[in-house]
Amino acid sequence: MTVSTASLPVIAPSAAFRANARMRTSGLVMGVASALAFSSSGPFVKPLLEAGWSLGAALLVRMGVAGLVLSPALFLAIKRQRGFLKRHWRLIVGFGLMPVLGCQLFFFSAMQRMPVAVALLIQYLAPVMLVVAVWVRTRRAPSALVLWGSAVAMVGLVLVVDISGASFDLIGTLLALAAAVCVCAYFVISERAGDDLPPLALAASGLLTGAIVMGVLCLTGIMPFQAPAVDVVLAGVAVPWWMPLFWVAAIATTLGYALGVMAVPRIGSRVASFVGLSEVLFALMFAWIFLAEVPAPIQFVGGALILAGVVLVRADASSTGNPKGAAATTPVVPAP
Repeated sequence: MTVSTASLPVIAPSAAFRANARMRTSGLVMGVASALAFSSSGPFVKPLLEAGWSLGAALLVRMGVAGLVLSPALFLAIKRQRGFLKRHWRLIVGFGLMPVLGCQLFFFSAMQRMPVAVALLIQYLAPVMLVVAVWVRTRRAPSALVLWGSAVAMVGLVLVVDISGASFDLIGTLLALAAAVCVCAYFVISERAGDDLPPLALAASGLLTGAIVMGVLCLTGIMPFQAPAVDVVLAGVAVPWWMPLFWVAAIATTLGYALGVMAVPRIGSRVASFVGLSEVLFALMFAWIFLAEVPAPIQFVGGALILAGVVLVRADASSTGNPKGAAATTPVVPAP
């Protein structure tokens, strides 16, 4: 007996499916906005360091101010949850020491021993490191889309950062790899955020933890602290030191971490890490606008390949149709 398809009921998408789709879309938007915010930090901090500011002073102000701006979210979480700090102190300390403090210290230390482009390339191996870590842990090979997306994105990254003529430095390479591990920790720990650990509270507590540790390093003389009142040139205009520093601390860092930790639970650590590669593209744009560093044509080609790689990885994540972080990852690596 044949059954007419016209007589079959039409099954509308469930409300949960639509909610999950909206969550993933909002997560992608937040992830891109976070990368945009982070990317403006380098072009604004670089003139300060060249004008006499020490790295310790710049990072201390950056983390401290951003942590204070987000601190109301932390106080609210402590007020609502009895024993909040006791329950989550491991993730908070891990977030403050690795994604916040460690990533910046390792990267800038590597940058002093090797070209910036090479340090960037190694640091942004983090998405591939996450894919490999999940592969080793679960013993399940990633899909063809993820493998092709990873390869295309990495080729694009090589073209964007332009490592031609770079020399090898073992210590610098190890420092840059340590920065990449810290970037992985950023995405893995952020994925643990949720109702019990609000993302903004995680960002605020991590930033304040990083600022406290950096303050101790500066007070003991381990990290130099110089903060002269100088003028810097941005987009051909001389501005006082506090203007770029205010932007980096109160806007770029605050929005970067706030939007980033809210995005990762929505789209998962794997997709979020590939979306984070757009930070390299936005950094080129800011350097072009404010530092007159014009990108080469090959860098535009690399940017297109990075975007293509992100699309391939995201297409694989979309095919699963799972909510929250499960849409983007297989089981994630345990948070450090």
